[in-house]
Amino acid sequence: MKIQPIDLAGVHTFPIAERKNKVSLERDFAGEITPGMTVSALLAALPNQLGGESLNAVISAVVKAREKGKPVVLAIGGHVIKCGLQPVLKKLIEADIVTAVAMNGSASIHDYEISLIGATSEDVGAVLHCGTFGMAEETGRDINRALKSGATEGIGYGEALGRFIIQNNNPQAASSLLAVCFDKGIPATVHVAVGTDIIHQHPECDGAVLGQATFTDFRLFTAVVATLGNGGVFINIGSAVIMPEVFLKALSIAQNMGFHVDGFTTANFDMTQHYRPLQNVVKRPTAGDSRGLTITGHHEIMIPLLAAGILDKIGA
Repeated sequence: MKIQPIDLAGVHTFPIAERKNKVSLERDFAGEITPGMTVSALLAALPNQLGGESLNAVISAVVKAREKGKPVVLAIGGHVIKCGLQPVLKKLIEADIVTAVAMNGSASIHDYEISLIGATSEDVGAVLHCGTFGMAEETGRDINRALKSGATEGIGYGEALGRFIIQNNNPQAASSLLAVCFDKGIPATVHVAVGTDIIHQHPECDGAVLGQATFTDFRLFTAVVATLGNGGVFINIGSAVIMPEVFLKALSIAQNMGFHVDGFTTANFDMTQHYRPLQNVVKRPTAGDSRGLTITGHHEIMIPLLAAGILDKIGA
């Protein structure tokens, strides 16, 4: 039997006024964009949906956290430093908005090289096959020596390197996130996987010292994560693997020890949303009364906009 096209005459319709809509002109559309408008006005004019809604929600969560005296923790990958965002992040630290910084090993290396020579990020493809990639003497020597000095005093990777940058009078120390955290006395932790960073290639690298330094930082980071409940904020920027995994384990320890971290906000800023940040930052940790947000876009655009929005709102 040949099937005939269905006759739509029997379809039942209803008035559009009875329909529930997800988007409305009054509630969700962009406001007027005018010349010379302030950052706050621009953010208020963003459409109240998707990325615009999420960005404003992160800004509000950060402002509320600091008003309540709750922590705002920033986790970053190396690309954040290479995008030239240290001045932006430094401003948030100096303004007592960011209360702790965590980073992977590559971020600490870029941060150190900026403090030393005002430049970083070699052309890997151009030098890999001649055997010189990652072999800069000062980078490997100085960071490994800083870690060894810190290990004798029981301090972690981030504090040891931030202290070294200042004590060594690195010419661009004022641009270092680790140095400003040390100067401000706030936690700065570095979380490494052995073999991922160029300083592990250096003759002065000591695996035991490296492990001790980053493990001390892991325990310090866990102590910070344990305080996030009831209004804190955790923001991951550009770390696709290390920081999301470290955050999840730190949160598990905090819950296991009875801190019951809930009622906080997480956000993942990245150019592409990856599996681990989505699961380990945005979704799994916020399964209770917390909220997870995602903001997709280039760091060099989104992070200055985020910072300006926070500073404007706090100033107001």
